[in-house]
Amino acid sequence: MARVAVLDDYQGVALEMADWSALAPDCRVQVFRDHLTDRDALADRLRDFDIVTCMRERTPFRRDLLERLPNLRLLVTTGMRNAAIDVEAATDFGVLVCGTAGGPESPPAELTWGLILALVRHIPREDAATRRGHWGTTVGMSLENRVLGVLGLGRLGAKVARVGVAFEMSVIAWSRNLTAERAAQCGATLVTRDELFARSDILTIHVQLSARTRGLVGARELSLMQPTAYLINTARGPIVDEAALVRALQARAIAGAGLDVFDQEPLPPDHPFTQLDNTLLMPHAGYVTEAQYRVRYRDSVEDIAAYLRGAPLRVLNPKS
Repeated sequence: MARVAVLDDYQGVALEMADWSALAPDCRVQVFRDHLTDRDALADRLRDFDIVTCMRERTPFRRDLLERLPNLRLLVTTGMRNAAIDVEAATDFGVLVCGTAGGPESPPAELTWGLILALVRHIPREDAATRRGHWGTTVGMSLENRVLGVLGLGRLGAKVARVGVAFEMSVIAWSRNLTAERAAQCGATLVTRDELFARSDILTIHVQLSARTRGLVGARELSLMQPTAYLINTARGPIVDEAALVRALQARAIAGAGLDVFDQEPLPPDHPFTQLDNTLLMPHAGYVTEAQYRVRYRDSVEDIAAYLRGAPLRVLNPKS
């Protein structure tokens, strides 16, 4: 009998999003909705499982955890990249790591605009005030003729930029390898890194987390921003120096921040971000849509079924 653990099903929907009955009749599937950060507790939970499925970058699988899972033979992650899995260590311990298709690419770009609009028009605050009987408590910022700064003009950044153009914003962009031609294709103008921070009314981050981008937005970059500007991060938390951002928000050096990603996830309830009135916080939900989940959980089931019958799998490259 194969034992399968489904981790971090926060919404309790994993079993609804795919046909798990396609697995062998003697395959036992157990879903966990809570997230364990304690390494000992996690090792104890997973010790008896042969197969584990994880949502991309929610639970880290480092060498110190993998070496404590003697029965683990297959680790399935959603997507074909997962920086939270030490694929080389998994290979050393005889654990096969495979992935899934990623689903539609639009949801993170859509959430980015949700955060922008909610911040500049004070939607959460006005909703709460209206429910308390207070009618009209804030003055919003219109987007037309404002400057949208896009840090990273890849697939997602380009989608965000095109919406900015539709709102008749002036779109500027920067990343290390961005060319003027590529920027123009997305309706943006290539600027220097410092100019991006200094000119943007809204600055949104869309670069991948790597050694080069970790801490890319620090105290210096934040100090260049206008006190009326907003920062949006739906990419990865460590791209921004979290302590520096907290200080900037506390000092009102910038107007506010819309954040979907953090250094530690789930975000601790006593984190300084939760105590500020100029933050809008989401639980790393950029990709959390029904369409995304159906693809990811469907492919997870297919990966497990293929493994059990000895068929080829979508194996992750240790160098990816």
